[in-house]
Amino acid sequence: MRVAPGTIAVWSDLSCPWAHVVVWRLHDARRRLGLEGRVAFDHHAFPLELFNSEATPKAGRDAEWPVTAALAPRAGWRAWSALETTWPVTTLPPMEAVQAAKLQSLTASEELDRGLRRAFWGDSRCISLRHVILEVASECPSLDLEALAAAIDDGRARRSLFDDWAIARTDEVSGSAHLFAPDGTNAQNPGITIGWVGDDGSGAGAAVVEADDPAAIDDFVRRAAA
Repeated sequence: MRVAPGTIAVWSDLSCPWAHVVVWRLHDARRRLGLEGRVAFDHHAFPLELFNSEATPKAGRDAEWPVTAALAPRAGWRAWSALETTWPVTTLPPMEAVQAAKLQSLTASEELDRGLRRAFWGDSRCISLRHVILEVASECPSLDLEALAAAIDDGRARRSLFDDWAIARTDEVSGSAHLFAPDGTNAQNPGITIGWVGDDGSGAGAAVVEADDPAAIDDFVRRAAA
């Protein structure tokens, strides 16, 4: 995995609550360490729905997000408050939009990625929809909204999305979220050890946090700056 100096490659799905924790911690660590402007986040898609051949499962996310919310309570979390019929059936369009924003700059894609996560996890907005994506984008100061809309409409970033999926299917990327630093250091959900209780092999059970070291994210940010 080639990662440019001053950059952390972030592989994730917008509908993954663990990734919401990791991305929030990245932004928080960069701010606390005074490395804004020196470290950038290069977002790549780890499209869970393509791996699992199913839509984003609401029941599964409802079970997970209270656990992850305790890890990053300021990231913005709320139980889905809109109609269940407006639950996003796919996160491919918003992840494609993040890739389209990257055509403008990494800063633009960072802002859109973060805004879409907040819209989904905190505001119960259907980020599958074009107009919702553009509403979120309109709140991103570094984005050229007209250019983003044009890129979404002509699909120029769609190839990037599926190129990411091809790489994500290799052994190099383990899941959402997986981070890569320029020096080769990499980890899935850095600092977080996830366990399961009540799993009888049928897929039932609940996620639990067995260990958590938030400083692991700080280490990634420092490595990128170095």
